[in-house]
Amino acid sequence: MDQQFIIVFLGLSAGVLLGLIVGFFWFSKGKKVSDKMQQQIDSKQRELQKAESKLSEARNQVKTAEAEARASSKEIIAEAKLQAGEIEGKLEQQSGRLEEKEKQLDEKVQEIERQRASVSKREEDVEELKTELTDASAKHREALESVAKLSQEDAKTQLKEEVESEFSDYFAGQIKLKEKDMDEAYEEKAKNIMAEAMQRYAAEVATESTSTIVQLPSDDVKGKIIGKEGRNITAFEAATGVDIIIDDTPEAIIISGYDLARRYVAKLAMEKLLKDGRIQPARIEEVVEKMKKEVGKMMMEFGKRATEELGITGYPPELLKIIGRLRFRTSYGQNILKHSVEMANIGRVMAEEIGADPQIVVEGCLLHDMGKALDHEVSGTHVEIGVEICKKFKVRDEVTHCVAAHHEDIPIETAEAFVVAAADAISGARPGARRESMEAYIKRLKELEETAKSFEGVHRAFAISAGREIRVYVDTEKINDLEQEKLAKDIAQKIENELTYPGVIKVNVIRERRVEHQAT
Repeated sequence: MDQQFIIVFLGLSAGVLLGLIVGFFWFSKGKKVSDKMQQQIDSKQRELQKAESKLSEARNQVKTAEAEARASSKEIIAEAKLQAGEIEGKLEQQSGRLEEKEKQLDEKVQEIERQRASVSKREEDVEELKTELTDASAKHREALESVAKLSQEDAKTQLKEEVESEFSDYFAGQIKLKEKDMDEAYEEKAKNIMAEAMQRYAAEVATESTSTIVQLPSDDVKGKIIGKEGRNITAFEAATGVDIIIDDTPEAIIISGYDLARRYVAKLAMEKLLKDGRIQPARIEEVVEKMKKEVGKMMMEFGKRATEELGITGYPPELLKIIGRLRFRTSYGQNILKHSVEMANIGRVMAEEIGADPQIVVEGCLLHDMGKALDHEVSGTHVEIGVEICKKFKVRDEVTHCVAAHHEDIPIETAEAFVVAAADAISGARPGARRESMEAYIKRLKELEETAKSFEGVHRAFAISAGREIRVYVDTEKINDLEQEKLAKDIAQKIENELTYPGVIKVNVIRERRVEHQAT
């Protein structure tokens, strides 16, 4: 029992002691927390006092700003009122001016109305006078017709016939004088332009021949070329379409033919066969076919060179090949591709001088004879074929017109087409450019003379200057001065429509009247 009591007592004592310890610690901690909170409260109170001080200071600043704003607003209001007064004064002045202008305008409108009424009255008076004048003129004409016993139309016709009969020589002389002055001025200008164009471009003047000479290493080769019973030369001529002339010319044979392409193929094939040494019909056909392909490639190259030289781009390969084929075509012995390039260079200079489009002229000159590149199997004139080729390859309409009109098959409508036609005449008519056979030359001169003699009143006709001029002598009893002018134009028109000729032909109609008297 005592032990239990002691244990209980000790337990109670320990619990009391533990409670005291815990209470001490709890009291110490609570006091620290309280002190800390008190510090925070004091800090907040100090901040609050500072904020109140700042607030009071801000209120003072606001009051000061309000006082300043009131003073400034009063000044602004006063200044605005002053400006408003000035603006109102200006508006009143402008309003007065506008009223004055309106008044002046009203007065002008009234004046215009009065003038319009006056003009209308005058117009009515004029119309009345015109009517009276017309009536008087009609009565006067009727009186004259009654006296003269002629109607107005009959009088005009009679007067016209009398004037033409009496003054025909005078009028013809005046017409000739005016035409002469104009022709001299235009001819001088045209000569200057053409001379400058020709001087700025120099081209070859030699014509193409109808034969080609091939040099041989020795005369012994001629036998191989002929072959047994002439088989080799026959096969060669059949494959190439040319004639081989083997004569006494030492170490040379002649390839004859009008087609330059065939002659060139034959020349290349012959040189290849001579170099190879194997000359037999099978080998001849093989080499000729190979040379034809090479010439086809050369045509494309010739077309490219021509367009590059003239600064033309964008043409398709098929068109370039047709252009290159012109290198193997001739007109009166003149190489057509060289002729076209020469035309293009001359035409460009002329176009620049007169203000035409040089590019259209250059293309028109290059393509103008393109129809001659195709073989005879294609029907139509070279102009018609050339136009079809231009349409096929979508060449510009302006260039196509130059091709269609360069021989005046259709009316010339543009300056560029005139330049192309002029360049064609210049290139074809220059000395050494073209040639023709003696038979064709004589035939052409006779046709010119017969064409001129077919007109009534022509006494004699002579073709002179190598067919560049036809001189016609007329009967003075049948042809007067006015009819002389018409006759020259009619002869020129018939020559253009019926004859084929290179260049330009001058028609010179001469009317001579000789009067003889004898003094006894």
